Amino acid sequence: MSCDIEIDINSEIDIIKENNPYHVAIIMDGNGRWATNKGKLRIHGHKAGIESVKRAIYFALKRKIKILTLYAFSRDNWKRPEQEVISLLDLFMSALEIEVKNLHKHDIKLRVIGDISCFNDNIQDLIKYSEMLTKNNDQLILNIAANYDGRWDILESVKKIAQQVHKRLLCPNQITEDDLISNLSTQESSSVDLLIRTGGEYRISNFLLWQIAYAEFYFTNILWPDFDENAFDIALKSFNLRDRRYGRILPNE
Repeated sequence: MSCDIEIDINSEIDIIKENNPYHVAIIMDGNGRWATNKGKLRIHGHKAGIESVKRAIYFALKRKIKILTLYAFSRDNWKRPEQEVISLLDLFMSALEIEVKNLHKHDIKLRVIGDISCFNDNIQDLIKYSEMLTKNNDQLILNIAANYDGRWDILESVKKIAQQVHKRLLCPNQITEDDLISNLSTQESSSVDLLIRTGGEYRISNFLLWQIAYAEFYFTNILWPDFDENAFDIALKSFNLRDRRYGRILPNE
């Protein structure tokens, strides 16, 4: 784990494209505190956070990262003040309406993971349209986690498997990890290589619990609206300094 690892951007340690993480997930934390620090309402922080989302997406394209998963709205976020929730959902819909054509133009496949049935019909229809429009794109898979949490994801996968067993399509003793993975909301983009959390907190907040089993964690005090290309670059450099063992011992140990 790392917190604001200091790496000289001009050092000899360059990012090697082949070693870049295939799948990066980000817990985008700190919008509210960013706004409070500036004497503004929290919604101004969320609006600034949208700009950071755009930067992160196009930086991921630039660095040839293939999958980017962003934690936009957790199932626990419904517990926030009603007006903030309404503002968040309005902002989500507005940003999606404006940006979906840009995503398509840049060959980005958009997927919204989470229980979208709790959203109003307009949001659901926009999500379905956006996913349909971009479904054949392959430069980057962009997963937006909305009304999502990791326990829910695993539970839903188990329910789907149970239905297959009930219909005699699958025998209990034949159930494998691949069965569970294929029924997760992330599907084709299951395993996370690098998990980044901004905002100075050291927890994973019920995000992608199955998918981060072997992920490298990177924590930074930078608040999400201030997370720019330089900050993302440092996170990738930190990742490239890690030895990913997967339980093995390296030859020189």
